[in-house]
Amino acid sequence: MNVLPDTSVVVDGRVSERVADEFAGATVLIPEAVVAELEAQANRGEESGWDGLSELQRLADLADEDAIELEYVGERPDTDAVGAAKEGEIDALIRELAAEHDATFVTSDAVQSEVAQAKGLSVEYIAPKTDEADEIGRLGIEDYFDEQTMSVHLRAGAKPMAKKGDIGEMEYKPIGNEVMDDETVKEYANEILESAKRSNEGFVELSERGMDIVQFRDYRIAIAQPPFADAWEITAVRPIVKTSIEDYEFADELQDRLLDHQRGVLVSGAPGAGKSTFAQAVGEFLADSGFAVKTMEKPRDLQVGPEITQYTELGGEMAKTADSLLMVRPDYTIYDEVRKTDDFEVFADMRLAGVGMIGVVHATRAIDALQRLVGRVELGMIPQVVDTVVYIEAGQIAKVYDVSTQVKVPEGLMEEDLARPVIQIKDFETGKPEYEIYTFNRQVVTVPLTEGEQEESGMSKLARQEIEREIQSVARGPVDVNVEGQNRATVYVSEDDISYVIGKGGGRIDDIENRLGIDIDVRTHAEKPDSMNTGSSAEQPRGAVVTPEITKRHIVIPTEGHAGETVEVQADGEYLFTATVGRGGDIQVSRGSAIAEELERAIDRERAITVTGA
Repeated sequence: MNVLPDTSVVVDGRVSERVADEFAGATVLIPEAVVAELEAQANRGEESGWDGLSELQRLADLADEDAIELEYVGERPDTDAVGAAKEGEIDALIRELAAEHDATFVTSDAVQSEVAQAKGLSVEYIAPKTDEADEIGRLGIEDYFDEQTMSVHLRAGAKPMAKKGDIGEMEYKPIGNEVMDDETVKEYANEILESAKRSNEGFVELSERGMDIVQFRDYRIAIAQPPFADAWEITAVRPIVKTSIEDYEFADELQDRLLDHQRGVLVSGAPGAGKSTFAQAVGEFLADSGFAVKTMEKPRDLQVGPEITQYTELGGEMAKTADSLLMVRPDYTIYDEVRKTDDFEVFADMRLAGVGMIGVVHATRAIDALQRLVGRVELGMIPQVVDTVVYIEAGQIAKVYDVSTQVKVPEGLMEEDLARPVIQIKDFETGKPEYEIYTFNRQVVTVPLTEGEQEESGMSKLARQEIEREIQSVARGPVDVNVEGQNRATVYVSEDDISYVIGKGGGRIDDIENRLGIDIDVRTHAEKPDSMNTGSSAEQPRGAVVTPEITKRHIVIPTEGHAGETVEVQADGEYLFTATVGRGGDIQVSRGSAIAEELERAIDRERAITVTGA
C-alpha cells in the first residue's frame, strides 16, 4: 500500500498516529515539495513548520523500526513555487505525485480533498486536530492580566511589566520578580500565533520579518523579535472598560448632532486617554440608530458589535480601503487612527464624498487636532471635512468644539476691508468662540480668543511681528514695537528713519495702517520708555537652534523630529512666523517674500534662529 500525505496532514502529525493500525507496513511517500514548504515555514519562525519537521523525524524512526517504508519522491520546487504555496502551486505538485505513484492521497485540507477526488485520486480525508474555536482555551499570557490591567509587557532579560489602573491614571510597574528568558517569551509568542491562525476568534493582522501583530479575542498583541528588536518582546493590550455614548457628558446633544446629518468628527486626546473607547461607543450608537457603520483600522482592535464590519489596509494602502468603502457607501466610518498625511488625505476625501467620518487623533490639546489638518487640507475646506472636535481626557469628554466658517474681520482687527474667510472654533457648550484660523499676510495663523492664551500667543503677538515686518521694510535702522491694544501700537525708529516711515503727507504710514487695521504712532528711540520690552534684546531663544541654508530661490530651514507638524520659527526668541514642516523635515521660504526678507535680516545680524512646536 502506497500512502502519500500532503503538508496539512504532516503538520498535524496524523500519519505517524495511524502507523500502528491503518498504515502498518505501508510505503509512505513524502513529496520533496512538502519538505520544501515545511522548511520555508520553519525558517520564517512558524510553529507549523517545526511541527511538520518533527513528524518527518517520527516517520524516519518508524522506518528504522521496520514499521513502514519511507521514501522521498519528486523534485524540490523552486523558490517561486514555494512562495506561491497559498495559491495552490504546491498542492498541484503533490496531487500529481499521488497519481504518478498510484498512492492513497492523505490530507487534512478539505479543498485539497475535493480537488483530488475530482481528479480521480484515491483520497483519505482526516479532519484537522484543532479546527474549532472552542478547543482553544486561555492563552498563557492571560494569566498576567487582572481586572485592573490594561496592558502586559514581556521582554527577554527583564521582569514582566504591566500598566494598571483606571483610564487616565495608569501606572507602569513590575508584576513578577523573575527575569524572563528567551525560551519563555518564544513559547508565549508561538502559542499566540498558532492560536490566532487556528481560531475564528483571532487573526494575524501583520506579519513581517521581526514583527507580528495579532488580534485574539479582546487582546491586541504585538510580538517583536531580532533583528527588528534587540530582544524578544510581547506587548498585549486589552480594553478595561466598554462604554456607551450615554456614559459621557453632552451625550444628548452629541446624539442629536450625529443623527442630524453625517458629520466630520475628530476624537482627540493623549495616548491612553480613552479615545478609541469613546469612538467605539459612538459607532455602536450610530449602528443601533439605523446607520450603516464600518471601520478602517490597522490593527483592527475596536471592540464593536457584529453589525459593524472592520476593515484594514487593502493591498497595504488605506486609500484602496477607502475606494472600496465608497462602493459600499456606509453612512459613517470610524478611522482609527489618523496620524500621517496620507491618513488625513483619505479622511478628507471620504468626508467630501459625503460619508460621515469619525477620526481618532493623538493630540495634547483639542485645538491641536484641528491644526494637524492645516497644510494637509486646503484651509477653506477644513470646516467641510471636520465640523466637530471631541477632546477626551481620563476617559471623559473634556472639551467639544464646533467648527464653522464665516466671512468677517478677524477678531482684533478693525478695518472692514480686512474681512476674509475665518474658521471659527466655538465651545460646544457655551457657543463662545475660542479660536480663529485664517490667512494673515500670506500666513495661516491660529489666534486664541480667550484672555489666558492671548497674553502669550494671541493677537498682540501676531500684530507685533506683522507691524515690525512692515515698518522694517521701509526703515534702515532698528525697529521696536509696543502693542497697546487690539487696534493701537507705537513704533520706535531712529530719528533719521522718521520721515521714511511716515512718508510724504503721512501716506506711507496710512497705507500700513490700512493694510493691518491698526493705528500706529511713530516715535524715535529716544522717546521709548525704559521699561518697555524691546524685542529681541529682552527675549531668550527657545526651541532647537538651527542653521538655515540660503539657496538661489529659497531659504531652507532644517528641522528634526517635526515632519508634518506646525512649528514656530523665532530669531533670538522673537516670533517670526508659523509654518508646517514638509515631509522631508525642512521648511522652505521663497526668497523675495516679506517673511524671507525678515529671516535674511535676522541671519545677517547673526541672531539665533530656533524652531519649536507651535
